[in-house]
Amino acid sequence: MDITSVTSFRRATSRADLSLSPGEVVMAGGTWLMSEPQPDTTGFVDLMGLDWPDLEVSDEGLRISATCTIATLVAWSRGETEVPVPSVWTAAAVIPDAANALLASFKIWNTATVGGNICRSFTAASMVSLTATLDGIGVIWTPDGGERREPIAQFVTGQGTNTLAPGEVMRAIDIPAHALRSRAVIHKVALAELGRSGVVVSARQDEDDSTTFVATAATLTPHVLRYAGIPKADVLAADVAGASDFYSDPLGEADWRQGVSVVLAERCRADLEGAR
Repeated sequence: MDITSVTSFRRATSRADLSLSPGEVVMAGGTWLMSEPQPDTTGFVDLMGLDWPDLEVSDEGLRISATCTIATLVAWSRGETEVPVPSVWTAAAVIPDAANALLASFKIWNTATVGGNICRSFTAASMVSLTATLDGIGVIWTPDGGERREPIAQFVTGQGTNTLAPGEVMRAIDIPAHALRSRAVIHKVALAELGRSGVVVSARQDEDDSTTFVATAATLTPHVLRYAGIPKADVLAADVAGASDFYSDPLGEADWRQGVSVVLAERCRADLEGAR
């Protein structure tokens, strides 16, 4: 799409370049920015010139650059990049399934970024589902030259809204090693075979047998439920159904989303229980 309101473009090569003039916005892949008119935007500032490493593996865990494409993250999880996947990071196997919860073509996968998907903060954002399930922490650069860290599960505040303040930029998402060593699963449902996910429920079981269940897409914000072990079916069902922000839109009514979330949570629970 031609974005006729935009009259300037510049490539950021240092942090100083992220000081924005009125009407400027930062962009990475730009797949959403280029998909519809942006009447309040007069300039793009391209983050790709900062040359952040896509993926960094350390003893602490995985750092995913905000500019890492979804395709690169998926390829890494399959062992197809130069950055090796530690053999004990079993949760990496769920990354392709999470990416497939995103309504997107392979061309979008090769352009859309992990940070962009999270910062757009749509309820069905697949990278929100993934990183919230793995206790992802957003590393956010602040305009005063500092940074702040915030769990992705708390970063998203509604349909297309988040806690980013003016001038703040998502630098990376840190995934802790303990979450990457877990067994992780994800289930999704869409009303149309190739439609946007209407319900996504994901879960993981850590080495200490504690479990985490996350409901997204069906609710306006991620809902994270934690248990000392695998919860009983009725307890999990009640907890999932108790979310207060199931919503209705053309892709699903709130009561349908609530009911299906309970069903998918039970499938996740059964997956984890069956793997014991």
